[in-house]
Amino acid sequence: MLSSTPRTFVGSTTFTVTGMTCDHCRRAVTEEIAAVDGVGSVTVDLASGTVTVTAEHPVDRADIAAAVDEAGYALLP
Repeated sequence: MLSSTPRTFVGSTTFTVTGMTCDHCRRAVTEEIAAVDGVGSVTVDLASGTVTVTAEHPVDRADIAAAVDEAGYALLP
């Protein structure tokens, strides 16, 4: 991550995720990120390779990266 990027976020933030191509990918990424404490909603756009995460409480970007990794994909900085 860029050093100027805040470590945590609240509200809506969009991440770029590599390797997602199908509904299985969408489901796996959505389920893993949704399990992160503080995440309110997850929207995956396969066409653009982006994931929009809405957080109700401060969420660490590293937790999102770990969830994406657990699903089998990679979060781009």
